[in-house]
Amino acid sequence: MSTIETIRAEAAIRTDLGAIFVSLELSRKIWLITSLSPGGGEKMSKHSVAAGDVDALMTRFNQLRDRAQAWTGRRFPIIVIQEAGLDGFWLHRFLERREGIESWVVDPASIAVARRKRRAKSDSIDGESLVRVLLAFKRGEPRVCAMVRPPTPEQEDHRRIGRERKTLIGERVGHVNRIKGLLFAQGIGAYEPLRRDRRAKLEALRTGDGRPLPEHVKNQISRELDRLEIVLDQIKKVEAARDALIAKTEGAQMLTRLRSIGEQFGFVLWSEGLYRDYSNRRQAASYAGLAPTPWQSGSVSREQGISKAGNPRLRAMLIELAWLWLKHQPNSALSLWYRARVGAEKGRIRRVMIVAMARKLLIALWKYVRHGEIPEGAVFKAA
Repeated sequence: MSTIETIRAEAAIRTDLGAIFVSLELSRKIWLITSLSPGGGEKMSKHSVAAGDVDALMTRFNQLRDRAQAWTGRRFPIIVIQEAGLDGFWLHRFLERREGIESWVVDPASIAVARRKRRAKSDSIDGESLVRVLLAFKRGEPRVCAMVRPPTPEQEDHRRIGRERKTLIGERVGHVNRIKGLLFAQGIGAYEPLRRDRRAKLEALRTGDGRPLPEHVKNQISRELDRLEIVLDQIKKVEAARDALIAKTEGAQMLTRLRSIGEQFGFVLWSEGLYRDYSNRRQAASYAGLAPTPWQSGSVSREQGISKAGNPRLRAMLIELAWLWLKHQPNSALSLWYRARVGAEKGRIRRVMIVAMARKLLIALWKYVRHGEIPEGAVFKAA
């Protein structure tokens, strides 16, 4: 055996990988592939392909397999890791369908980084870091990172309805505000663009000094109404699709039976978070970004507030729902808990405690849809 072969054999024994570990750094132009193969020692190889070129990616994977087989005489599986990001989960699903490839998606916020003020960062460094994280994860090191559980394509697609409706509502508000702004400049403040007789009312408008509405202002408002009516029609279609999905989903139906939770709230709560399986209450709160963030060192111990590292749509919906819960479920255990701690206080303490109540409400609703435990003191809507 030559000296080089001896070094390679020793390296293979020392590393004892058992698989080819690969990380993908994805950008809009280039995908950087960083790999560590059995028989190649501790040196990581790097290669790049054009973004979206899955054929070139699979060709590179086959080359890695062939090289490892030439070094060791064995055919190895490939374990791939990538960060959750703009590309979504399509590449993960593509790789999962390929024989001999195991794919993982990691939450980038869960990876420990150097605490220097000026730390070096590049795609090459990040790629090597991901490979080391993957090695530690497969060795079974606890809490080395947090792997993401990608939703199914159907679950991901169902989310689009709630998110599209929110976008359309924003567009509706924009059109209404522009129309009202144009009219306010003419001394008109009583016009409501969302009324069904908006066209007839527009024809009868007079400026504050008694003149008919100027021609170009009237034409601009008419065009704004055209766009507004398109948005209103799309909102109706989206809501019809949402209601059809609720009729097929028991979890969303259970939520909408509770007073204070309407169709939109119930659907978004289910599609954004409560459809998932959580092992404990902390996992549920963490997914919504409502878990506390402690700071403890020696004699110093304080809370830094919620993490805000979870689903922002779910978190915003829960905080809004917490205020509605106080109004429509005044005798529930959660409402009584809130009032007992806030009392007659005003301002910041109320906002802080409503976030705490939102976390408790999430856990109560999760137990309700998963185990049938009705929130204590909660009232259902009339049949």
